[in-house]
Amino acid sequence: MKILLADDERGIRLTLSEDLEEAGHEVVAVEDGELAMKELTKQRFDCMISDVVMPRMDGMSLLRFAREKVPDIICIMITGNATVERALEAMRLGAKDFVEKPFNNEKIVLLVNGYGESQQTGRQYKQLVEEVKTEFKVDQMVGSSPQMKQLYENIRTVAESDFSVLIQGENGTGKEVIATVLHQHSARCKGPLIKVGCHISNPNLLEDELFGHEPGAFTGASSRRIGRFEQADGGTIYLDDIDDMPIDTQAKLLRVLQEREIERLGGDKPLKVNIRVIASTKVDLRDCVKQGKFREDLYHRINVIDLNVPPLRQREGDIPVLVEHFVRRYAPDADLQIAPEAMAALVCYPWPGNVRELQHSVQRAIAFGKAGGVLKKEHFLRDYSAKLPEGAEAETPGDDRRSLKDVVAAAEKAHIQNVLRMTNGKIEEAASILGISRKNLWEKRKQYGLLDE
Repeated sequence: MKILLADDERGIRLTLSEDLEEAGHEVVAVEDGELAMKELTKQRFDCMISDVVMPRMDGMSLLRFAREKVPDIICIMITGNATVERALEAMRLGAKDFVEKPFNNEKIVLLVNGYGESQQTGRQYKQLVEEVKTEFKVDQMVGSSPQMKQLYENIRTVAESDFSVLIQGENGTGKEVIATVLHQHSARCKGPLIKVGCHISNPNLLEDELFGHEPGAFTGASSRRIGRFEQADGGTIYLDDIDDMPIDTQAKLLRVLQEREIERLGGDKPLKVNIRVIASTKVDLRDCVKQGKFREDLYHRINVIDLNVPPLRQREGDIPVLVEHFVRRYAPDADLQIAPEAMAALVCYPWPGNVRELQHSVQRAIAFGKAGGVLKKEHFLRDYSAKLPEGAEAETPGDDRRSLKDVVAAAEKAHIQNVLRMTNGKIEEAASILGISRKNLWEKRKQYGLLDE
């Protein structure tokens, strides 16, 4: 970050500037408030560290000016004469922290680093907003099947409300994209959209991610950490794969939804948060409730509005449209043709990895077939013969009374096992062959009980 340091003590300016620069920040140091004010008018800063008592202009006046000039600037105030009243005044004026002298420079550096991570998240969010505006508007989401048209209409209907939304769909169907679209078409679109993956198996790590912590909350917690709920204040928080959330953490989430307040780990002061919650699940949460893996009261809290995303194999007519879309997207300047037998094979393939798998398949076809100008079947699909699921050899088509869902699941499990054997358990290589991410493969292995294999 670019930091403005204002302090009339030369020793603090020199040593703190040096430590901050060693941590990778750019520092401009001045000895009084008026010089600091001039710097704020000349250039933009991400963070300001200011003494409270300085000649020519005191720190509180400088804090007011800085917040008016750069509303999102991070301000840390330091003083040798700390009082509760002064600290409260600084917080009311928008200071993030109030540090008493003498202090260890490492404490300031850790504070700055922590706030820097939050600010970087904000910048990434703004960049994502611009991408979403141009690529993921509801009117531009790809697919014209009846199922997708109904989904678009549902999104338009519920986006502007502030109710919790549960997005249900298999991995790779685009649940995260829909969460982004909901946020961008809501009244909270100017606020942050914070995304959290709930597949973290350790409850303590997940709770630290969600709620943050105070210094000393646990071994190694030397500074305050702002959690995802606080970062989402005024906007939307997206809880991906909420079905993976540990049962103890579910109880704490329920309190957030009921009271709209959180407590940092190690803290004793409730903090109000103004958020909209969007969650997603890759399984039917009602089954999880019946199995005792998911709280029923939480299920009803998050399932105020439900959106069901159909798997690609059920989206009649969408595969050719999606293929053409991805070809234009990843090879906009190339005049590529798709062989008819290739398109026929793509339409017949069940796509267990859904749109994400199709997207990777098109990328692969472009890489292998671009030079020839024609994308063929072998460019899109690898011809791997998966081992039949146990017991399938004794069955005939007329005797098989399994549902389509069960047949596809059995084939998917067998194919994943086969690819893992081919790659000798190398996860990255297997994920690449399957056309899915490492996280997606981990989820599939967990779903099919293959994590111990």
